Amino acid sequence: MRLLHTMLRTGDLDRAIAFYTDVLGMKLLRRKDYPEGKFTLAFIGYGDEADNTVIELTYNWGVSQYEPGNAYGHIAIEVDDVYAACAAAKTKGARIVRDAGPMNAGKTVIAFIADPDGYFIELIGKKPAA
Repeated sequence: MRLLHTMLRTGDLDRAIAFYTDVLGMKLLRRKDYPEGKFTLAFIGYGDEADNTVIELTYNWGVSQYEPGNAYGHIAIEVDDVYAACAAAKTKGARIVRDAGPMNAGKTVIAFIADPDGYFIELIGKKPAA
């Protein structure tokens, strides 16, 4: 078994794809309209779906907004330098939810940004090899 993808609903698919590709450096892997179901799916990630876990963005035609709810937490992405990644995301218009710095009660450097639909993304500093 392996984890295939996480699905997020978006109110504006092109805006969401632009965020994940331009701000976070992912690639659009595939996109398909389903006219009978009135929805479009787009899969994005850092590598091919055969070898990597990806994100499925779901756009239900005619729905422009969702509430993430209080059960949803975040997506975590490892980065080489959290401070630099956070600064780069900010220059590209990302909303910074928590500035880069050590986590509460720990030493791991983290930051939180939000995608255009309000989903949180945690940026976690790469740990040195042991």
